[in-house]
Amino acid sequence: MFRWLRPGLGVKRWLVLILLGTTLLGVGFALLLLHFYRIAPDAWWLPLISAASLRPLPRLIRVVVFGSLGLAALLGGVIGLNRALLLPFRRPGRDVVETIEAHRRRDSGPRIVAIGGGHGLSTLLRGLKEYSHRITAVVTVADDGGSSGRLRASLGILPPGDIRNCLAALSRDEAMMAQLFQYRFANGGGELDGHSFGNLFITALAEITGSFEEAIAESGRVLAVHGRVLPSSLNDVRLVAEIAPPHSDQVVRVVGESRIPQFKGRIRRVWLEPTNPPAFPKVIRAILNADLIVVGPGSLYTSILPNLLVPDIAAALRVSPALKIFVCNVATQPGETDEFTCADHLRVIEEHIGADLFDLVIHNNRQEGRLLEGMQWVRMPPDAPLGAPLYEHDLLDENEPWHHDSFKLAAVVMDLYRARTSPLAEG
Repeated sequence: MFRWLRPGLGVKRWLVLILLGTTLLGVGFALLLLHFYRIAPDAWWLPLISAASLRPLPRLIRVVVFGSLGLAALLGGVIGLNRALLLPFRRPGRDVVETIEAHRRRDSGPRIVAIGGGHGLSTLLRGLKEYSHRITAVVTVADDGGSSGRLRASLGILPPGDIRNCLAALSRDEAMMAQLFQYRFANGGGELDGHSFGNLFITALAEITGSFEEAIAESGRVLAVHGRVLPSSLNDVRLVAEIAPPHSDQVVRVVGESRIPQFKGRIRRVWLEPTNPPAFPKVIRAILNADLIVVGPGSLYTSILPNLLVPDIAAALRVSPALKIFVCNVATQPGETDEFTCADHLRVIEEHIGADLFDLVIHNNRQEGRLLEGMQWVRMPPDAPLGAPLYEHDLLDENEPWHHDSFKLAAVVMDLYRARTSPLAEG
């Protein structure tokens, strides 16, 4: 019972208020009884009240007895009421006090901005939500493949795919609703073949509300999302790449995020069309107010760079006082970062955005397991210049070694944040 009095639960203040109110109510009732004693000293019911109030006992003993009974009844009633109210929301095997304590801790967690897209960003978010509810995910809007590309081409809506993945990852309970949001119609669905239910849901909400931003917010409420997901820009942008085909001196211009990895050759540079799209203002505010900014993991050219190529986002990232961390991929992506090292990832970002963007670089140092065809481990060559301190750790997902483990990665990120922001670190 005394665990309810732990600091940080936000319970003690209300207990004090209830105790004060109960005391004042008791004082008022006692004054009423005294009034009746004085105006009707010979009433037949007064001896009964006198006996019930333990009047024959010394006054101090009566204070202790009634005070103890009242406090026990008060605490029992408050705890019973809380359990009854929280019963629909309790999870089997989870203690109520621990659940409330964890919720309050996450509500006061650091303001985190995660920038990227695809599977990598949702992996990171799934781990970070255990440490903070003040998370902003910034997602690229250059996706033009799959279900998102079809909806974008037919309805002119911004691509909802990466946004859907991030909403599901930030959901309070990735059970039925999150699974429904991620459900993809299989062959035999006719016009729905390949479409994700979540993409259709966001598209329908955008039509109803008249705003893509409002559709994302409403989807977050449906999924009970802790945090928010924001598009990097509300403009309809395309990702364009210059690719040098193998055994050729020519350069080919490839338009479309989905086509870039499919074209054989080395990517020289990428850019957005139309150039210099305005950033979504809420993204800029989130970056400037952040305590921690994490870029990556994710596809370098088609998920990470499209966000950083929005000039306002790159500028805000550079001047933000937050701790800025770059998370390097575990494995290369076929057709995009073949044979890339960790230093190569940072070199490409430097060539597109500029140097000295990050305070720390995180790299996986465990290369075990079988990768998918065409993949190689992203290694860190000795003495390679990074422009920022390097931190290496085992971040491997045991089941899919080409991906990060959500909880390993989030734990390392938060440990580094605490180490760099603690008073001892400043000394």
